[in-house]
Amino acid sequence: MPQSPLARTVAALQPRARTELAELVAFKSVADPAQFPKSECEAAANWITDTLRADGFQDVALLDTPDGTQSVYGFLPGPAGAPTVLLYAHYDVQPPLDETAWVSPPFELTERDGRWYGRGAADCKGGLIMHLTALRALKEHGGVPVNVKVIVEGSEEQGTGGLERYAEAHPDLLTADAIVIGDTGNFRVGLPTVTATLRGMTLVRVQVDTLEGNLHSGQFGGAAPDALAALIRILDSLRAEDGSTTVTGLAADATWDGLQYAEEDFRKDAKVLDGVGLLGDGTIADRIWARPAITVLGIDCPPVVGATPSVQAGARALISLRVPPGTDAAEATKLLAAHLETAAPWGARVAVEQVGQGQAFRADTTSPAYTSMAEALQEAYDGAEMQTSGMGGSIPLCNTLAALYPAAEILLIGLSEPEAQIHAVNESVSPQELERLSLAEALFLRRYAG
Repeated sequence: MPQSPLARTVAALQPRARTELAELVAFKSVADPAQFPKSECEAAANWITDTLRADGFQDVALLDTPDGTQSVYGFLPGPAGAPTVLLYAHYDVQPPLDETAWVSPPFELTERDGRWYGRGAADCKGGLIMHLTALRALKEHGGVPVNVKVIVEGSEEQGTGGLERYAEAHPDLLTADAIVIGDTGNFRVGLPTVTATLRGMTLVRVQVDTLEGNLHSGQFGGAAPDALAALIRILDSLRAEDGSTTVTGLAADATWDGLQYAEEDFRKDAKVLDGVGLLGDGTIADRIWARPAITVLGIDCPPVVGATPSVQAGARALISLRVPPGTDAAEATKLLAAHLETAAPWGARVAVEQVGQGQAFRADTTSPAYTSMAEALQEAYDGAEMQTSGMGGSIPLCNTLAALYPAAEILLIGLSEPEAQIHAVNESVSPQELERLSLAEALFLRRYAG
């Protein structure tokens, strides 16, 4: 199928896209100053600010959000009377985890086996590059046919709600007719997909204390209450025998009626070791898109190296609970906290602290914007029909935007397909997906303009 002039322009812009993505990936923009200097996030935000200005955006601003991070805003005017489209991405990234497990340095974009590797390459620095490439291509073919607002968040991965609170305090800033969230991904490489639902989330720290101080395990072990053992029992109570999430009072039996996820494909995508079973019951789609899921993200306790023969006086864990559409995240937080406190053995003292929270989201896939996106994706993907799927992850801003702008149509696309391995070591992006989705977004903006 011969390429259209617009498609050829998008293809010609790919070397620039790779260069800019490499520059952006180089910033260690983890929005947690306990892990990386805040200056890394600030440098990334300044890079985006300079880039938007160079691309002709007006009113470009660094927004100081209530959680201490910065988001970047810019406005690109279109023809008089044209609709306004808000394009979203985030520049903050997950920490690289074990840097020794990366085949190439996590903050150095590296091409290998037809993919570009680096932290944030897909989630979600690549999303910003996708937006910029689409707009640049349109400028070379008659101009951008809509008014465009771009917002690039600085703390999405931390779930600390800075941009949500800022938007609520400045409701006129992000108003738009349609909103494209560039932070999800195709169900599979080459299969154009929009995300219809997102799970919400709550993030809590649980502290367990039993003694005034650590004790010699030979002298006191066997009778002295061990805080680490108590924490282990509490965490174990969050799962049934089959691994299903069991938070008292939280429904966990919903089903997913749309696109299904074959178990063999899931095992391959998740890189499950041979002989290791999956968690829960129902279909894979039920488990990852329609039901709650608990994950213990970290435990503070003595490491094996250097451990002493001691009964532990205190231990702490960070727990994530994903909640499906139809479940209120605030209510889920209360249920989780009550469960953790009730499950404590031996009268152990338990303190639960909420760290982050975001509501689940369900898009209106019958809106005119989805018709335009379906047509755009089909053209960009050589006739492949658009699919709709769920996503187990969370984008807390979506519900804030939906509440602030109930008439706006919200679409979710992006580069985080399964091979991207976002949040894991060796995250990567498919340059082919970047090219096709950039083209699809440009085509969408044309069609949406009418």
